[in-house]
Amino acid sequence: MKKLILLVVVTLFVTGTFAQSDKYIASMKSNIMAIDTSYKNPADLLTLANKFERIATAEKNQWLAYYYAALCQVNYTYMESDKTKVDAIADKATELIDKADVLQPNNSEISCIKSMIASSHMMVNPMQRYMEYSTEINSFMEAAMQQDPTNPRPEYLKGQALKYTPEQFGGGCGTAKPVLESALDKFNKFKTASDIHPNWGKSRVELLISECK
Repeated sequence: MKKLILLVVVTLFVTGTFAQSDKYIASMKSNIMAIDTSYKNPADLLTLANKFERIATAEKNQWLAYYYAALCQVNYTYMESDKTKVDAIADKATELIDKADVLQPNNSEISCIKSMIASSHMMVNPMQRYMEYSTEINSFMEAAMQQDPTNPRPEYLKGQALKYTPEQFGGGCGTAKPVLESALDKFNKFKTASDIHPNWGKSRVELLISECK
């Protein structure tokens, strides 16, 4: 009788876990699919960030929900025209990605987001903030490359930064194009761990390369 009760309890637990997992994955997929279209109305990125954060709060051991919440926050900073608001939004992205980092330390994708956040802080006032944030941007980018040499996103971010850096400071298409082409090669070979793991950036790299021809 005790064995039967134990079997029932275990079965209910496993069934509940699978149901919870299915709901989590379905919610993640739905919100991830909405990211691309949200760029047409940047405020939607903040709405999505809140949705991902709610998922993360419910699924406390899932780093990807915090990751996507931070990704949406930092991408919004690049579209915010009022630069006085950017630091606070970037700080919120830092809060979220730090939670992902606790759950998944030494992760290349997380380091990419940290580099992007440092970049958004710098772009508030590049002339005044370059010395403060450029080292941080490059440090996280290099860490991302070392943590996963197959990840195309660190090179994408590096190539993009080079493209928009004036030639007199070592940037421009001549410097950026080989880095972007290397990133594209990695994108063509990259295999995501699951349907909800990061898989963004390829179309942007293709566009940047086409602009350098």
